[in-house]
Amino acid sequence: MSAQLRLALAQINPTVGDLLGNADLIVRYIGKAHAGGAHVLVFPEMIVTGYPVEDLALRPTFRAASRKVITEVAQRAAAQGHGDLVLIVGYLDEAKGVADRLGQPEGAPQNAIAIIHGGEIKARYVKHHLPNYGVFDEFRNFVPGDSSLVLRIHGIDVGVAICEDIWQEGGPVAELVERNLGLFLVPNASPFERHKDDARLALVQRRAREVGAPLAYVSMTGGQDDLVFDGDTIVVDAQGKVIARAPQFEEGLILVDLDLRVHTAKPDLVIHEEVIAPYTPLASPIAARLDDLAEVWQALVVGLRDYVRKNQFTTVALGVSGGIDSALVATIAVDALGGDHVYGVALPSKYSSVHSLNDAAALAANTGLHYRVIEIAPMVSAFLSRIHLEGLAEENLQARVRGTALMGLSNQEGHLILATGNKSELAVGYSTLYGDAVGGFAPIKDIYKTDVWALARWRNEQALLRGEVPPIPQSSITKEPSAELRLGQKDSDSLPDYKILDKILVHYVDEDEGSAALIAAGFDPALVRRVIGMVDRAEYKRRQYPPGTKVSARAFGKDRRLPITSRWDEAP
Repeated sequence: MSAQLRLALAQINPTVGDLLGNADLIVRYIGKAHAGGAHVLVFPEMIVTGYPVEDLALRPTFRAASRKVITEVAQRAAAQGHGDLVLIVGYLDEAKGVADRLGQPEGAPQNAIAIIHGGEIKARYVKHHLPNYGVFDEFRNFVPGDSSLVLRIHGIDVGVAICEDIWQEGGPVAELVERNLGLFLVPNASPFERHKDDARLALVQRRAREVGAPLAYVSMTGGQDDLVFDGDTIVVDAQGKVIARAPQFEEGLILVDLDLRVHTAKPDLVIHEEVIAPYTPLASPIAARLDDLAEVWQALVVGLRDYVRKNQFTTVALGVSGGIDSALVATIAVDALGGDHVYGVALPSKYSSVHSLNDAAALAANTGLHYRVIEIAPMVSAFLSRIHLEGLAEENLQARVRGTALMGLSNQEGHLILATGNKSELAVGYSTLYGDAVGGFAPIKDIYKTDVWALARWRNEQALLRGEVPPIPQSSITKEPSAELRLGQKDSDSLPDYKILDKILVHYVDEDEGSAALIAAGFDPALVRRVIGMVDRAEYKRRQYPPGTKVSARAFGKDRRLPITSRWDEAP
C-alpha cells in the first residue's frame, strides 16, 4: 500500500546568534509551506542558532535561549493556524541528567532536531556522529546522541538523521536500515567546497539505496565567517534517482510530492495514523547545476556579501593597483554589494606605472565603483626623512603606508577594508604585515593565483554573454604580475612561475605531501626545498591575515592548523 505526502524543504540563511531573527525566518517559511499545501516541513541543522556556533554551545545562557526559542516557534506556528504541519527544526539542546565528565563539554550541549506538531515538541533526535576534522570541532562542542528515531506521519514511517550521521558508517543509518523506512529525512549544515556537490549526491544516493526509501537531504545557504553554505538540497528516490534539487547558493522553499509505502516499520512516535487522500502532485523542481568556476564565483560573492551584512557594514574599500588580484576582488565586491557600496582607492608610489593607474581607472569605470587616487610618495618621503630604510625595508614601507591609509579611511568613513592577497602569496609569505595584509576580510585568500586568472577570464566571458562590458581590464589579466615596490620589479624576481608554484602548493598544502613525494612526482628537488621552506616560515604571517571565504578542502585557518614555532623540517 502507498500514499502521497507533500514535503517542504526550507533552504534558508540564518545568522549565528540571532535567535529571534532566525525564529522569525523559520516562522515565515512555515507560513509559506502551509500555503503550499505541505504536510511535512524540514529545516536545516541548527537553524535556530545558526551554524557553526563553536564555543557558544558551552554557554548555559545560549543553550537556554535556544530551548526557549524552539518552544516559542512551536507555539507561534500553532497560533498562526499551522499546527497540523509537522515541523522538523534544528536547534541547540542539552542532555538532561548527564553529569559532566572529563573529556565532555561542560553542560552536555547537543546538536538536535525538534519534531513539532500541534504547537508542541513531540520528540527530539540528537546527532550521533560529531565531526572533528577540517573546519569542524563538534566533538569539542557537543555530546552525541545514541538512539535512532522513526515517526509515523500520515501513515508513512519516517526516519531522521543529521548531516554527519550519514557521512559515517554505522550508528543511526545502520539502525534505520533494519527499521524498514518509508522515508528518510536528513537536515544538514554542509559547508561548500569545490567538487563536494558530486560527493554529496553520490552519498545521498547510496544511503537511499541502503535504507530502501526516498531520502531528502536539506541544507542551509549563506555565509558565516570564513564558511559559505551552498544549499544544494537534494531529494532522491529509493533507487537513488534524483527527484528534486534546489538551486545552489539561493534561499528558498521547494515542494516535493512523494508516493510512499505506508506502515512499514514500528515507529517510536505516531503523529498521524491516517493517510492523505489522493491529490494531483506538483512537478518536482530540478535546478540546473553550476559549473566549477560558476560555483566558486557564487561562493566568493555570497561569502563576502554575508560577512559584510551580518557584521553590519554597509560599504567596503580596497586598494586598486591595476593588478589582477585587486581587480578580481573589486569585481567580486561589486557583484556582492553593488558598485555604489564599493570604494576603490589607487595609492600610487613613485614606482607605480602609468598603465597600472590606467587599468585601475578602467576597472572603476567598468564596474561603477567609487574611485579616488591618493599619492603616497609624500608620505613615504616623510617617513624616510626620519628613519633610514633601504632595500626590502623601503619596499615594505610603501606597502605599510598604503595599509595605514586604507585603515585610516576605514576609521573615518566606516568601510570594511578588503585584503586582496591570494592563496599562492599567502602560502609562501609574499605579503607585507601591516601593509597589503591589512583589512577585515580577504575574499580570495583560498584562491591560488592560477585560479585568479581563470576566474577573471570567466567573469569577463559571462559579461560578454550578457551583452555587458567586461569588468576586468584585459591588460590586468595579461600583464606580468608586479608589486611595483621598486623599479622594474616582477613577482618572478622572488617567486617561481605561478603555474609550477601552484602545483607544488596543491601537493604540499592541500594534500599534505612531503618533499620526497613531490620530488618523486617530478618536481625539481631544489625548487621543492625552496618552496616548502617558504611555506613553513610564513606560518606566523598567515595567523595574522584576515578571514576569507573557504572554497577548497584545505584552506588556511581552521582547516590547516600547524604550529608557528617548529623545528620539523619537511625539506631537509
